[in-house]
Amino acid sequence: MIRYAIIDDEPIAHRIIQSYGEQLAHLQCQGNCYNALEAMAFLTKQAVDLLFLDINMPKLSGFDLLRSLPHRPAIIITSAHQEHALEGYEWEILDYLLKPFSFDRFLKAVNRFQPIKPVEGSVSVADQYFVKVGKAYHQISLKELLWVEAQGNYCRYQLAGRTIKTHQKISAVENQLPSSAFLRVHKSFLVATAKIESINGNQIFIQDQAIPIGQTYKRSLLQFLSNFRQLD
Repeated sequence: MIRYAIIDDEPIAHRIIQSYGEQLAHLQCQGNCYNALEAMAFLTKQAVDLLFLDINMPKLSGFDLLRSLPHRPAIIITSAHQEHALEGYEWEILDYLLKPFSFDRFLKAVNRFQPIKPVEGSVSVADQYFVKVGKAYHQISLKELLWVEAQGNYCRYQLAGRTIKTHQKISAVENQLPSSAFLRVHKSFLVATAKIESINGNQIFIQDQAIPIGQTYKRSLLQFLSNFRQLD
């Protein structure tokens, strides 16, 4: 569950973000603040994982708020002003949503979220992930995802027991999936590292499926293997 709060001086922005959030079962709104001072007081009492933060607000800006927080949650900036984007990324934000933004763009931003400190007993990456298929959004569990294969301008998500094909480039999928759990091994393949059963020559095997290892990606694979103790 991702606990979030909205900090924006425009009530309509709160309504839009909450309406989008209500469509995602793994999002839970913890509070609404209409200026930075109200947000400071709120955040001393309530822990959240993610903030949807406006920049231009009365008295103190969104950036002023960020400077005041000793421990910042993940940040998605929501602003009608594009000129703040560069400064926003200097704060290592997840994404910068330019108002007005669509649900599709909102979903892309949320999918970038990765928990920093998972709760004991939970998975170490955000388990829920949404992909767009036509006009519908399909929820998948990253625990079930085996690999992603590029097929032209489409990607095929191979899960345990089912396949989902989406209109995406594999480079975009690579940017959204957590690098701690998924590895690019070929120009056309991303694999779930926990699902690798064996590596033989220039091939990776997952559930008896041979996946090629591209020459360009051998170094990153060797670096991944160096993290493990190998027995003779």
